[in-house]
Amino acid sequence: MSKKRFNGKAIYNPSGKAGEYSYWACNFYVGCSNMCEYCYCRKGILSNALLKKCFKNETDALAVFQEELTQNIIQLQQYGLFFSFTTDPMLEETHKLHWKAIYFAMENDVPVKILTKCVGGWIDQLRTEVHPSWKKLLAIGFTLTGHDELEGNSASTKERIRAMADLHKAGYKTFASIEPVVDFVSAYSMITLSRKVCDLYKIGLMSGKEYNAKERRDAECFFEMLKGDTGQKFYLKDSLITLLKLDRDKLPEQFVRRDYNLFDYNIGDIVPYKNSRGNVKLARITLLEKVDNGKIWFKGIDTQTGANVWYPVHISKELKKGGKP
Repeated sequence: MSKKRFNGKAIYNPSGKAGEYSYWACNFYVGCSNMCEYCYCRKGILSNALLKKCFKNETDALAVFQEELTQNIIQLQQYGLFFSFTTDPMLEETHKLHWKAIYFAMENDVPVKILTKCVGGWIDQLRTEVHPSWKKLLAIGFTLTGHDELEGNSASTKERIRAMADLHKAGYKTFASIEPVVDFVSAYSMITLSRKVCDLYKIGLMSGKEYNAKERRDAECFFEMLKGDTGQKFYLKDSLITLLKLDRDKLPEQFVRRDYNLFDYNIGDIVPYKNSRGNVKLARITLLEKVDNGKIWFKGIDTQTGANVWYPVHISKELKKGGKP
């Protein structure tokens, strides 16, 4: 990404821990009524979502958003846009403005990632009313800690996982934020319960917490179990990498980097292709490369024979969704 950072009223380039989640984000509101005990928003004025003071009203906020998105359209189409770091975008008091912005983004081919602890009518709306072509542009994430008693007005863990399953079945990309890790047993149980309906796990520690010797051993055991989950994708935030003294460059392939793209093929993915005999086979991607006509092809290794594969991504995607290339 360009080293020049953008800091608009609505859209901006996050830094620090937030920057690990997304290169681009949008914040309309500050505060949250979920009342999670581990969140800085649980007390005082921040216990309710308030429109940021830089906006006159929600109409003005949407107009500013549209202008800033248009200004940064190329990079946003490449990296996507995250909602939101300063509130839950699917609260009753925040979701209307967020959906207007999300629809505008998708109309302009900007991928969108939503992180929430809420469920409700918007789940059914996504399953029945959103244009099918937009499903490739929208990923919905749910925070899963396994500790409902700490999460106030949020939907229960069971409700969130059920919503994730419904959206995944409907064809949306899904992800889970296993953050904060309250304890490592609960964190792993969240992965176990959602593994069939979650495309990516992002895992981070409790902010400011000091971990004792037993907790560090629990973290090491947690990591060893993740190493055995070769069918999943995990992003370990820097806090966990530091605690475990890991070298990110030497992690197994299911541990992805910050630039992992939920919306497209990535190195390490196992994808379909047709061999010279017309048989559909599977290959693990080792390289993605743009060819002269602008199309993306992948180099890979056949998962059964070990043969080298060179194949167009767009045809592989047709095979993946059951089409006839």
